Amino acid sequence: MNCAYKKYLRGVLMEENFNKHLGNKLKLRRLALGLTQTKVAKAINVTFQQIQKYEKGTNGVSSIRLLQLSNYLKVPINYFFEDFSQYLVNIEKSKEGHMNVNYNFLVKLYSELTNEQKIKFNKSVESVASTISKAV
Repeated sequence: MNCAYKKYLRGVLMEENFNKHLGNKLKLRRLALGLTQTKVAKAINVTFQQIQKYEKGTNGVSSIRLLQLSNYLKVPINYFFEDFSQYLVNIEKSKEGHMNVNYNFLVKLYSELTNEQKIKFNKSVESVASTISKAV
């Protein structure tokens, strides 16, 4: 088996593992809030069958849907992958309480936002930056 194929298989396996992990996190949060699959589906404009597939890990969640789920379920976006060990590149930093950011994911997520959503996002980032600079 050549190196490129092994890398491809590792990527596929990681994606499948992540889909299952994300599905479990989604289901736990949905149940904690006492929501039905139908209610969540209506909130993000998909069918309840799609939510079932997300929760089973058989379908991946697009970054824009993940953002919608994050907003609707009132959790930060990293809730879905913060404890997914394969996203932690440097174990020593994770022990210190630092988490490596998956910048490719963030870039993809940002690129799928509408202009209005980008403006809101940029304003919220400026607000946080301003608060941080005042604290320092």
